[in-house]
Amino acid sequence: MTIDYEGRQFRASGADGTVARYRQDGDLVWADFTGGRVRRGAVTGTCQSDGTLRLAYTMVLATGEVISGRTVTVPHRKPNGRLVLREEWERYGEHAATGISFLDEVD
Repeated sequence: MTIDYEGRQFRASGADGTVARYRQDGDLVWADFTGGRVRRGAVTGTCQSDGTLRLAYTMVLATGEVISGRTVTVPHRKPNGRLVLREEWERYGEHAATGISFLDEVD
């Protein structure tokens, strides 16, 4: 599934108000996100031919905590054509954790 992420926006399922705005140039993908509990966040990485993203992320939460990690994100297309991204993430450092999250494409 070839996917162009340029200009797409995503929000975590069960939305807390954080919206990520994606950009793409060839296989290079990046996004900035703000809102909800996140004062500022960013991801940067690469897009494989099947649309899978391999990203590193950093964010500053409203509490002042600084968090970083990595994620492997696999896209799935809904019947309405919008994407859902399944993220398997790993957080580093003081707040180390792993998990799975879902992001829904929004307007």
